[in-house]
Amino acid sequence: MTLNTDNFKLDVTSEIGNLRVLLVHSPDSGLGKVVPSKAQDWLFEDIVHLDTMRGGEYDYYIKLLMYFLDPDKIKGKLSEIDNPENKRNFFKPDNAGFHNSGKVVEIQTLLSDILEQKDIRKKLVAAVCAIEGVTYRLQLQLIDIEPVELAKIFISGSLTDEQMIFAPIPNMIFTRDIGIAINKHMLLNKPAKKARARETLLARYIFFNHPLFEGYHNNILEIPDTVQHFLRPGEEQESKTTLEGGDVMMVAPNHLLIGWSERTSVSGANEAIKLLFDNDVVEKVTIVKIPHKRDYMHIDTVFTQVKRNVWVLLRSLTITETLQEDADAVGWFADKKNKDKPELVQFRKGKKPKTFATLEALLDNISQKDLHSEEPTRFIYSGNDVFPYDAREQWTDSCNLLALKEGVVLGYDRNDKTVEAFKQSGFTIIKVQELLQKFEDGKLDPQQMTDTLILMPSAELSRARGGFHCMSMPLQRDRVI
Repeated sequence: MTLNTDNFKLDVTSEIGNLRVLLVHSPDSGLGKVVPSKAQDWLFEDIVHLDTMRGGEYDYYIKLLMYFLDPDKIKGKLSEIDNPENKRNFFKPDNAGFHNSGKVVEIQTLLSDILEQKDIRKKLVAAVCAIEGVTYRLQLQLIDIEPVELAKIFISGSLTDEQMIFAPIPNMIFTRDIGIAINKHMLLNKPAKKARARETLLARYIFFNHPLFEGYHNNILEIPDTVQHFLRPGEEQESKTTLEGGDVMMVAPNHLLIGWSERTSVSGANEAIKLLFDNDVVEKVTIVKIPHKRDYMHIDTVFTQVKRNVWVLLRSLTITETLQEDADAVGWFADKKNKDKPELVQFRKGKKPKTFATLEALLDNISQKDLHSEEPTRFIYSGNDVFPYDAREQWTDSCNLLALKEGVVLGYDRNDKTVEAFKQSGFTIIKVQELLQKFEDGKLDPQQMTDTLILMPSAELSRARGGFHCMSMPLQRDRVI
């Protein structure tokens, strides 16, 4: 089932404009093979129960996206889709009953599409086999496997349910990290961890070879390694050029944020800035340096945008330190004062860099100056800024929300104190199960919704340390200005 590519355009100018097209990947069988001894190597906090993650959690995400982006595929069909006799076929990219939406695009479908081209199939099989170190005989065997099945093998790592031929790539569900659409360009990532090398390779082949992106080949930006990298000793990340999509935010047509984090190096950020300025993609890039700790990982685990004047964020990383003249030595050096303090530097083409004292100051500047908000900027804090809930709920992605349209965001149902903070800020709170039924019964129109936090089931998804911002790669949004 080749994807329909009619009327597609790559165009993302904000984090909050009406979402029209995005790239996702539903949890595959590889997630069910993550073992405790390898979980952290594969960037998971824990092992997951795959059936619950799929049917009890992620499927709601796909259904919700369908009602907002591609309602003809789902409206009036919910009971049929949910019928146990249909065995979730609507959600399975290798099944004849798959939705195959051109708006909620499954990356596995794009992969199977390009594998229909024999020359691409040979090249990609050779490339995957090279980085995975498999035998030449297996390489020849893979070339002859039909495209839909081969795409499944490349992602899951399994030749059959019992036979694994290389490691799974369970992080493929976090499509945001593969690349970011910036206006009409696509910036491809350079992941920090070896566990993500295969998904990066697959993404490159998809973006350069799928008909969906045919008109944008000259707009695909790839970050090279610096020449100095090859001559440096060791493999420390500080000397590597790395960049992951969770550290890149398209906040306004002229303005991009890049995080310097555990996963994105300053060299990666610098190379991205050069590419963006040389190709006249944006006018300014702000680097947001956060502590290089797994607690935070990417900037989208610390803050995301809700409306043009509303942001959700972790306050403990944003407050300015106050000087205490009479503090003793312990007080003075508490909380590793300078090491964990975010630094914010804005680079503008042809101008001197500009700094911001706090994250709130930067976000307020974006809301007021870039997005021309006519209302004061407001901040909703993780855990309602109450210790220890602020840190606990940030860990389970209270700050990692996806905007389906301005003011309508989705996040995990487990972050109770953050939900309270949204209520106090005037947001309607609704569970996805109830919302889907209202859509199906015609009692609510997705396009008429305003200021709503949609709560998604999350017991298993949250074990992977990523929220719905991570699980989405927007390819087209309406403009907000």
